[in-house]
Amino acid sequence: MGRMRIIIAGGHGKIALRLAERLKAGAVGLVRNPAHVADVEATGAQAVVCDLEKATVAEVTEIVRGADAVIFAAGAGPGSGAARKDTVDRAASVLLADAAERAGVRRFIQISSMGAGKPPAPGRDEVWAAYIKAKTEAEEDLRRRDGLAWTILRPGRLTDEPGTGLVRLAPEVPPGSVPRDDVAAVIMALLENPGTAGRTLELVSGETPVIELVATE
Repeated sequence: MGRMRIIIAGGHGKIALRLAERLKAGAVGLVRNPAHVADVEATGAQAVVCDLEKATVAEVTEIVRGADAVIFAAGAGPGSGAARKDTVDRAASVLLADAAERAGVRRFIQISSMGAGKPPAPGRDEVWAAYIKAKTEAEEDLRRRDGLAWTILRPGRLTDEPGTGLVRLAPEVPPGSVPRDDVAAVIMALLENPGTAGRTLELVSGETPVIELVATE
Protein backbone atom coordinates (compact mmCIF):
# COMPACT_ATOMS: atom_id res chain seq x y z
CA MET A 1 0.00 0.00 0.00
CA GLY A 2 2.98 2.34 0.02
CA ARG A 3 3.73 4.65 2.90
CA MET A 4 0.24 5.48 4.07
CA ARG A 5 -0.56 6.86 7.51
CA ILE A 6 -3.76 5.33 8.84
CA ILE A 7 -5.25 6.39 12.19
CA ILE A 8 -7.12 3.59 13.99
CA ALA A 9 -9.39 4.60 16.87
CA GLY A 10 -9.84 1.75 19.31
CA GLY A 11 -6.29 0.71 18.55
CA HIS A 12 -6.18 -2.10 21.13
CA GLY A 13 -9.33 -3.80 19.84
CA LYS A 14 -9.11 -7.22 18.25
CA ILE A 15 -9.91 -5.98 14.74
CA ALA A 16 -7.61 -2.96 15.13
CA LEU A 17 -4.61 -5.07 16.19
CA ARG A 18 -5.10 -7.39 13.22
CA LEU A 19 -5.31 -4.36 10.94
CA ALA A 20 -2.18 -2.84 12.49
CA GLU A 21 -0.30 -6.08 11.82
CA ARG A 22 -1.12 -5.65 8.13
CA LEU A 23 -0.31 -1.93 7.99
CA LYS A 24 2.75 -2.08 10.29
CA ALA A 25 4.55 1.30 10.33
CA GLY A 26 1.69 2.89 8.41
CA ALA A 27 -0.73 2.50 11.33
CA VAL A 28 -1.24 4.77 14.32
CA GLY A 29 -3.39 3.11 16.99
CA LEU A 30 -5.21 5.37 19.44
CA VAL A 31 -5.48 3.75 22.87
CA ARG A 32 -7.19 4.94 26.05
CA ASN A 33 -5.02 2.94 28.43
CA PRO A 34 -1.23 3.55 28.46
CA ALA A 35 -0.81 -0.13 29.42
CA HIS A 36 -1.98 -1.05 25.90
CA VAL A 37 0.77 0.87 24.08
CA ALA A 38 3.15 -2.11 24.04
CA ASP A 39 0.58 -4.43 22.42
CA VAL A 40 -0.01 -1.94 19.61
CA GLU A 41 3.72 -1.31 19.11
CA ALA A 42 4.33 -5.08 18.97
CA THR A 43 2.48 -5.10 15.62
CA GLY A 44 4.98 -2.59 14.18
CA ALA A 45 2.48 0.26 14.46
CA GLN A 46 2.78 3.50 16.41
CA ALA A 47 0.58 3.98 19.49
CA VAL A 48 -0.84 7.28 20.74
CA VAL A 49 -2.60 7.57 24.09
CA CYS A 50 -5.87 9.40 23.47
CA ASP A 51 -9.11 8.87 25.41
CA LEU A 52 -11.87 9.73 22.94
CA GLU A 53 -14.34 10.05 25.81
CA LYS A 54 -12.32 12.96 27.24
CA ALA A 55 -10.31 14.44 24.37
CA THR A 56 -11.26 17.71 22.70
CA VAL A 57 -11.81 17.98 18.97
CA ALA A 58 -8.71 20.22 18.75
CA GLU A 59 -6.54 17.53 20.37
CA VAL A 60 -7.81 14.81 18.07
CA THR A 61 -7.49 17.07 15.01
CA GLU A 62 -3.76 17.44 15.70
CA ILE A 63 -3.36 13.66 15.97
CA VAL A 64 -5.11 12.90 12.66
CA ARG A 65 -3.61 15.81 10.69
CA GLY A 66 -1.64 14.53 7.69
CA ALA A 67 -3.19 11.05 7.76
CA ASP A 68 -4.36 9.32 4.58
CA ALA A 69 -7.40 7.79 6.27
CA VAL A 70 -9.10 7.42 9.63
CA ILE A 71 -10.73 4.19 10.84
CA PHE A 72 -13.23 4.15 13.67
CA ALA A 73 -12.84 0.71 15.25
CA ALA A 74 -13.53 1.71 18.85
CA GLY A 75 -16.29 0.25 20.99
CA ALA A 76 -17.25 0.28 24.63
CA GLY A 77 -16.83 -3.49 24.58
CA PRO A 78 -18.39 -6.37 26.51
CA GLY A 79 -19.34 -5.64 30.08
CA SER A 80 -19.91 -1.92 29.51
CA GLY A 81 -23.31 -0.45 30.29
CA ALA A 82 -25.74 1.45 28.14
CA ALA A 83 -24.22 4.87 28.95
CA ARG A 84 -20.82 3.98 27.53
CA LYS A 85 -22.39 2.65 24.33
CA ASP A 86 -23.42 6.25 23.72
CA THR A 87 -20.16 7.92 24.80
CA VAL A 88 -17.94 5.51 22.84
CA ASP A 89 -19.91 3.93 20.00
CA ARG A 90 -21.69 7.17 19.05
CA ALA A 91 -19.98 10.23 20.55
CA ALA A 92 -16.39 9.11 19.93
CA SER A 93 -17.21 8.41 16.27
CA VAL A 94 -18.73 11.89 15.94
CA LEU A 95 -15.65 13.44 17.59
CA LEU A 96 -13.29 11.54 15.29
CA ALA A 97 -15.29 12.54 12.20
CA ASP A 98 -15.27 16.20 13.33
CA ALA A 99 -11.49 15.99 13.76
CA ALA A 100 -10.98 14.35 10.36
CA GLU A 101 -12.99 17.10 8.66
CA ARG A 102 -11.05 19.84 10.46
CA ALA A 103 -7.74 18.20 9.59
CA GLY A 104 -8.72 17.78 5.94
CA VAL A 105 -8.53 13.95 6.06
CA ARG A 106 -11.27 12.83 3.69
CA ARG A 107 -11.21 9.03 3.86
CA PHE A 108 -13.11 7.67 6.87
CA ILE A 109 -14.07 4.04 7.47
CA GLN A 110 -16.50 3.32 10.29
CA ILE A 111 -16.85 -0.16 11.77
CA SER A 112 -20.51 -0.45 12.67
CA SER A 113 -22.57 -3.60 13.23
CA MET A 114 -25.15 -5.66 11.42
CA GLY A 115 -28.47 -4.67 12.92
CA ALA A 116 -27.65 -0.96 12.86
CA GLY A 117 -30.12 1.16 10.96
CA LYS A 118 -33.19 -0.63 12.27
CA PRO A 119 -34.77 -1.14 15.70
CA PRO A 120 -33.23 -3.96 17.77
CA ALA A 121 -35.14 -7.24 17.72
CA PRO A 122 -37.78 -7.51 20.46
CA GLY A 123 -36.57 -9.30 23.55
CA ARG A 124 -32.94 -8.13 23.34
CA ASP A 125 -31.59 -6.55 26.51
CA GLU A 126 -31.32 -2.82 27.07
CA VAL A 127 -27.53 -2.74 26.62
CA TRP A 128 -27.84 -4.33 23.17
CA ALA A 129 -30.60 -1.86 22.31
CA ALA A 130 -28.36 1.01 23.45
CA TYR A 131 -25.50 -0.38 21.33
CA ILE A 132 -27.62 -0.59 18.18
CA LYS A 133 -29.04 2.90 18.83
CA ALA A 134 -25.51 4.31 19.26
CA LYS A 135 -24.23 2.62 16.09
CA THR A 136 -27.28 3.79 14.12
CA GLU A 137 -26.81 7.40 15.26
CA ALA A 138 -23.08 7.27 14.51
CA GLU A 139 -23.88 6.07 10.97
CA GLU A 140 -26.48 8.80 10.50
CA ASP A 141 -23.98 11.44 11.63
CA LEU A 142 -21.41 10.20 9.12
CA ARG A 143 -23.86 10.13 6.21
CA ARG A 144 -24.58 13.84 6.73
CA ARG A 145 -20.94 14.79 6.22
CA ASP A 146 -20.17 15.98 2.71
CA GLY A 147 -16.56 16.65 3.70
CA LEU A 148 -15.72 12.97 4.19
CA ALA A 149 -15.37 10.08 1.75
CA TRP A 150 -16.90 7.64 4.22
CA THR A 151 -17.59 3.93 4.06
CA ILE A 152 -19.66 2.20 6.74
CA LEU A 153 -18.84 -1.48 7.31
CA ARG A 154 -21.34 -3.62 9.23
CA PRO A 155 -19.79 -6.99 10.14
CA GLY A 156 -21.92 -9.86 11.40
CA ARG A 157 -21.12 -11.76 14.58
CA LEU A 158 -17.35 -11.55 15.09
CA THR A 159 -15.26 -14.67 15.73
CA ASP A 160 -11.59 -15.38 16.43
CA GLU A 161 -11.47 -18.23 13.89
CA PRO A 162 -8.62 -17.98 11.35
CA GLY A 163 -9.58 -15.85 8.36
CA THR A 164 -10.47 -17.57 5.11
CA GLY A 165 -10.27 -14.53 2.82
CA LEU A 166 -13.72 -15.50 1.53
CA VAL A 167 -16.60 -13.18 2.36
CA ARG A 168 -19.97 -11.86 1.36
CA LEU A 169 -20.07 -8.06 1.20
CA ALA A 170 -23.13 -6.15 0.01
CA PRO A 171 -25.54 -3.43 1.13
CA GLU A 172 -27.62 -6.22 2.68
CA VAL A 173 -26.62 -9.81 3.47
CA PRO A 174 -28.28 -12.56 5.54
CA PRO A 175 -27.23 -12.69 9.21
CA GLY A 176 -24.06 -14.64 9.84
CA SER A 177 -20.61 -14.53 11.38
CA VAL A 178 -17.20 -13.43 10.13
CA PRO A 179 -13.67 -13.88 11.51
CA ARG A 180 -12.01 -10.69 12.71
CA ASP A 181 -9.08 -11.57 10.42
CA ASP A 182 -11.38 -11.22 7.42
CA VAL A 183 -12.82 -7.94 8.70
CA ALA A 184 -9.27 -6.56 8.82
CA ALA A 185 -8.63 -7.83 5.28
CA VAL A 186 -11.79 -6.13 4.03
CA ILE A 187 -10.79 -2.84 5.68
CA MET A 188 -7.43 -3.06 3.88
CA ALA A 189 -9.25 -3.62 0.60
CA LEU A 190 -11.59 -0.67 1.28
CA LEU A 191 -8.55 1.55 1.88
CA GLU A 192 -7.18 0.48 -1.50
CA ASN A 193 -10.52 1.06 -3.26
CA PRO A 194 -11.71 4.63 -2.66
CA GLY A 195 -14.60 3.92 -5.04
CA THR A 196 -16.37 2.32 -2.06
CA ALA A 197 -16.91 5.78 -0.54
CA GLY A 198 -20.53 6.62 0.18
CA ARG A 199 -21.48 2.96 0.66
CA THR A 200 -22.89 1.10 3.65
CA LEU A 201 -21.82 -2.54 3.34
CA GLU A 202 -22.71 -5.58 5.43
CA LEU A 203 -20.13 -8.33 5.85
CA VAL A 204 -20.29 -12.04 6.67
CA SER A 205 -18.27 -15.08 5.63
CA GLY A 206 -19.01 -16.19 2.09
CA GLU A 207 -17.44 -17.54 -1.08
CA THR A 208 -15.94 -14.47 -2.75
CA PRO A 209 -12.25 -13.58 -2.32
CA VAL A 210 -11.96 -10.28 -0.46
CA ILE A 211 -9.94 -8.48 -3.10
CA GLU A 212 -12.24 -9.44 -5.97
CA LEU A 213 -15.33 -8.47 -4.08
CA VAL A 214 -14.22 -5.02 -3.04
CA ALA A 215 -12.92 -4.26 -6.50
CA THR A 216 -16.37 -4.89 -7.93
CA GLU A 217 -18.38 -3.18 -5.17
